[in-house]
Amino acid sequence: MSRSSSQAHLAYLSLESLIVTLKLAPGSLVTEKQLIELAGHGRTPVREAIQKLAWQGLIAVRARVGLQISEIKPDDHRHVMDVRSRLEPLAAALVAEHASLKQRTALIECAQHMTACSINADMEGFLSADKAFDEIMEAACPNAFLTAALAPLQTHARRLWFKAASAEHMDQSVDLHVKVIRAIHQADAAAASAAMTKLLAYLADR
Repeated sequence: MSRSSSQAHLAYLSLESLIVTLKLAPGSLVTEKQLIELAGHGRTPVREAIQKLAWQGLIAVRARVGLQISEIKPDDHRHVMDVRSRLEPLAAALVAEHASLKQRTALIECAQHMTACSINADMEGFLSADKAFDEIMEAACPNAFLTAALAPLQTHARRLWFKAASAEHMDQSVDLHVKVIRAIHQADAAAASAAMTKLLAYLADR
């Protein structure tokens, strides 16, 4: 990853976290200058980050109005989880088959981070670890069309999860994530798919 790409990704992660944790409230209007200050990066990487967030449906570019953080609609959770439940078990199976040793090790580290967040009731830390989990899965999955479909859904799901989250919900989510990671680490595609199905069923019921 080039330096410019790396800066854009860091800007994206900063802004995505602010949106997911509702610090940038749904429906609120923001300016590019505000986002530059919040992200702590220059104009070019922040503009790239805004483009990605707009593509993911988290920021809307309104003519003569500016930038608006996307609102949360009543059916968003159901619609997001309907698609994730059909696609993500397949992604988990593919990752179990194709992940490199380095990627499997990174997932184990992610599981350890999630567990520590659960112990410390660190909700935002868990969301950061969950984002890292999704990015490792995306890099390890050989089907780029599948990961392109899932990436925006996962970010929307994090925001929806945070909106109604509790320590109990985080504990259960961590436990189910760890089961997915364990199956992937063992290169068990069937078990990874089944574990992901259980994780998504739990998240869909919330």
